[in-house]
Amino acid sequence: MENNSRRGFMGKAFGAVAGIGAVGSLYAMKKSWDPLPSVKAAGFTTLDMSIYEEAVMVTEKWRGKPIFVLKQSAEMLKKAKENPRDIERLVEVDGSHYMMCIGLCTHLGCIPAFRQDKNDFKCACHGGEFDASGMVQLVPPPRGFDIPPFRIDGTKLVLGEVGPEWQAMKDNGITL
Repeated sequence: MENNSRRGFMGKAFGAVAGIGAVGSLYAMKKSWDPLPSVKAAGFTTLDMSIYEEAVMVTEKWRGKPIFVLKQSAEMLKKAKENPRDIERLVEVDGSHYMMCIGLCTHLGCIPAFRQDKNDFKCACHGGEFDASGMVQLVPPPRGFDIPPFRIDGTKLVLGEVGPEWQAMKDNGITL
């Protein structure tokens, strides 16, 4: 009888140690999966939209991806207003309209080149073309440029933070 109670105690003690070890292991795994503080800080990029010039495409960087920023000229805006879907893709900050998107072709992820003379983008890999609002003009890209999450803060645009303007674009199917 003494062996049984001793054996029972050893089993319970081993089970308790194993349980504590399992909880500790799960906690350590979860901590290793969490992004580092430096990664979280890199998730937000603030762009001062007042510095951009009309019809000049500027490439910024956010989370290692190119971000195309193109302040719309009067000619570009007039063309965009002809198609309601194009004007919905533009971001309005302080009365000016901007095409702001992730600069990767939605076909295979190439980086399209901006053609200043035609005010459009051309993907050299498979010939896809995008207009100045980021919509597809010539296939094979399946959709226009993706628009990253953003929040407007006065004349600044904060990339990586979901604001009401971006949420409305997502809800209307303008971006993924």
